[in-house]
Amino acid sequence: MEIIIINDVSIEATNYKEERVGDKGRMKISFDFKVEHLRYHEITTMLYANNFKVKIPKKNLDFEAEISSYSTSVTNLYEVGAVGDFALSLIEKEKDEHTGSKP
Repeated sequence: MEIIIINDVSIEATNYKEERVGDKGRMKISFDFKVEHLRYHEITTMLYANNFKVKIPKKNLDFEAEISSYSTSVTNLYEVGAVGDFALSLIEKEKDEHTGSKP
């Protein structure tokens, strides 16, 4: 299990993978995680914003990202006791070539 912190929200991830993609070698991470009904609103609201500060302390990674792909097994996690399986891939945002900052 890997602990991934997205916008200060800690997620216990499984099936973690990372790779460098594209000609600029942007970081891409993919992982699965479970969401219980009590955290559903918090997690989905965060995902809909599609603007993430990602930290993976164990791997010393820290970068800004956006969603590359996302899926979930459940559409109604408001039911008490419901648990959904989420799959998420995040890709590092591109830096502006002139300023070095994110666009």
